[in-house]
Amino acid sequence: MDSRSGEMRVFTRVVESGSFSAAGKAMRLTPSAVSKVISRLEERLGVLLFQRSTRHLAVTAEGRLFYDSCVRILDDIDEAEQGISDDTSTPHGALRINVSIPMGTHYIVPLIPTFTARYPGIRVDLSLTDAVVDLQRENVDVAVRTGPLSDASFRARKLGSTGRAVVAAPSYLDAHGVPQTPEDLVKHRCFNFNFRRSMDEWPFRIDGRTFHFPVRGDVLTNNGATMRQLTLAGLGISRLGLFHIKDDLASGRLVELLPAFNPGDIEDIHVIFSSQRHMTARVRVFIDFLVEMLEPALRA
Repeated sequence: MDSRSGEMRVFTRVVESGSFSAAGKAMRLTPSAVSKVISRLEERLGVLLFQRSTRHLAVTAEGRLFYDSCVRILDDIDEAEQGISDDTSTPHGALRINVSIPMGTHYIVPLIPTFTARYPGIRVDLSLTDAVVDLQRENVDVAVRTGPLSDASFRARKLGSTGRAVVAAPSYLDAHGVPQTPEDLVKHRCFNFNFRRSMDEWPFRIDGRTFHFPVRGDVLTNNGATMRQLTLAGLGISRLGLFHIKDDLASGRLVELLPAFNPGDIEDIHVIFSSQRHMTARVRVFIDFLVEMLEPALRA
C-alpha cells in the first residue's frame, strides 16, 4: 500500500469502523498491515491521528481534520474516475452544505428529500448556523447566506432577495406600548445577535435620509430562528428577514412596527461556492437545483 490515496482509504476505514482489525477485515489486510499504514501516515504528517489504548481507539482533533479532507479527496477521485469510465457521469459523493438556520429551516431542509430522490448517489452533510463560517477551513462545498458578501475567494449565484421588518408580538405591545418613532425604541427591549458581524443599531428612513438608531436589550442570540421564537413569546422587539416571518405577520402572531420608517433595505440571498475552476458534478447539480426550486419563492 504505497499510494497516498490508498493510505487515505485505509485511514478513513479505520475511523469509520473504529478499529484496526475491523478495517483490515473490510479491506482484506491484516491488523498489522493497517497499523503500519497508520504509523507511516503519522510519521509523515508529524501528528498523532489516533489515541490508542488496549481497549479503545479514539480519533484525535488532528485526525478528525485529516479525515474530513481525506473523504473529500477520495470522493473527488471516485467522481473523476466515474466521469471517465461512464458515458454520463452520475453525481455522487459527499456534499457539505452550510446554511443559516432560518433559511435552512424554512427552505433548504424541506427540499432535501426531493434532492436526494433525484440524486441518490449524493450523500448530504447539512449544517445549520447563523455564525460566520470559513468555508474553506470547514471544508464546505456550498453555503446559502443572506446579506452582503465579504469573501472574494468564493463565487456566488443569487437566489433571490428579502426585506426586513421590525416586529413584536401583540402580547408585548399590550404590556409595553407601541413605539411611534425610532427614538422610542430606547425604552424597549430589543433583541440582537451575539456574533461579530452584528450591529446594535437598526436603520430607519426619516425625511428621505437613512439613520441608524442604537437598540438595547438584555437577551442576545446567535440565530434568527431563536430570535423569532423569543419575539413570538412576547419577550421583546426584533428586526428579522421577511422570508421567515411572513406567515407570522399574515396570521397576526407578529405585528410590523414603524413601517413608515422602514428604509426598504433589501438583502440578497446567495448560494456561495468555491471559485476554483473545477466544480464537481454534485456541487453543480445542487446549485442548479436551488436556483430551480428557490428563485420563484425568493423574489422580493
